[in-house]
Amino acid sequence: MQPKETILVVEDDDLARKNLEYILTKEGHEVVSTSSGAQALSLLEKQEFNLVLTDLRMKHVDGMQVLNKVRTEQPHTEVIMITAYATVDSAVEAMRHGAYYYISKPYKIELVRKVVREALLKKSLYKENIALKEMLAEFKQKGKPLIVGTSEPICAVNKLLKQVAPADSNVLIVGETGTGKELAARTIHNLSLRKNHNFVAFNCGSFTEELLANELFGHEKDAFTGATSTKIGLIEAADKGTVFLDEIVDMPMNMQAKLLRVIEEKEVLRVGGTRPIPVNVRFLAATARDLLQEVEAGRFRQDLYYRLNVVTVRLPPLADRLDDIALLIHHFLIQKQEQIGKEIKKVDPQAMDLLLQYSWPGNVRELENIIERAMILAQGHSIRVQDLPEDLWELSIHTFRHSGSRFPTIKEQEIKYIKWVLEHTAWNKTKAAEILGINRASLWRKMKRLGLEA
Repeated sequence: MQPKETILVVEDDDLARKNLEYILTKEGHEVVSTSSGAQALSLLEKQEFNLVLTDLRMKHVDGMQVLNKVRTEQPHTEVIMITAYATVDSAVEAMRHGAYYYISKPYKIELVRKVVREALLKKSLYKENIALKEMLAEFKQKGKPLIVGTSEPICAVNKLLKQVAPADSNVLIVGETGTGKELAARTIHNLSLRKNHNFVAFNCGSFTEELLANELFGHEKDAFTGATSTKIGLIEAADKGTVFLDEIVDMPMNMQAKLLRVIEEKEVLRVGGTRPIPVNVRFLAATARDLLQEVEAGRFRQDLYYRLNVVTVRLPPLADRLDDIALLIHHFLIQKQEQIGKEIKKVDPQAMDLLLQYSWPGNVRELENIIERAMILAQGHSIRVQDLPEDLWELSIHTFRHSGSRFPTIKEQEIKYIKWVLEHTAWNKTKAAEILGINRASLWRKMKRLGLEA
């Protein structure tokens, strides 16, 4: 569970302050409030806040002084200025001193929600960008994992990778397509005692049985028509290193028997050869399917399964690590700048909001492709909604998947969809009801029944 965002509210009008407290608390934030600008200055010295909402005109210490204190004590915390005395000059002055937004009283609740959400997202992205830079610096150091992420599932995976890497045992890596199985395999290799030797990756589903044997084991001269010279196989070429066999489940049964012999005897026999060649390799295998189920169905050898599955590493789908999305996006922005020839620095809040709501059936690989495409289409230094695929909005609603072993209920999906529509209409119930195909009264009743903010 993510920690609550802590927001400081500085407002000398009791009714207005309580109203803001109610709105922000209902949004799930932790609110600290005060009616005194002087007290706010003291609080800013003692506690870190994710956001500050302050009235402009207050006795003794006004909102501009609070703003200046925030800029000094917590320079990356955003400030939203609220006042009943809105003038162009005061707005310009507040923005010039670093206020994120300027709201005039009386204000609309929907506007407050929207501005607060966007200001918190900006703060979050800044923190994640700093974390990413620190993480990338660590990745360049010896003995650090390669998988980007700070979510609980990825931290657990990285911890396991560091544990299994030095052991030199065979490892089975499982996970949906696009979750980064080869990246996990490379991490194991790079953290192991074999890191100074070859890492060879091979997809078992890309070749016929004959070509598979030729690629993995090599062949002797004149072993078949066209074999004009001896060829060293990939396993032999990886001697003292690591062999990664992707989609091992697609390997034909005859080849499974030959691979089992290599693992057990630690030697390979080239196609057409009679002399076994000693090899010292570590095998890492991966699949997106249930390998034990394939064993039970008779499509995969049980003895090979147990040889490969000394330790299992399970990679979570991106839908189970949504906290990592912003971090991954910044990683791809940095990684692809030279390749694309553009300096794209950020993602606009509206585009980020859309990306955070999508369920990512293609996992990290899909995210990488979408960011690369958006960088190519982007006109300025940021990715906008129009730079994302046109069908992303529709897909973000209509893609359903289970979380772990549990499928979402109809009620959960209904809440998610109605809330999604409301957020994208700035909680305009008339527009939302029109999109949903119901009248406004029906929407109100649904919101009340589902526990959504009316």
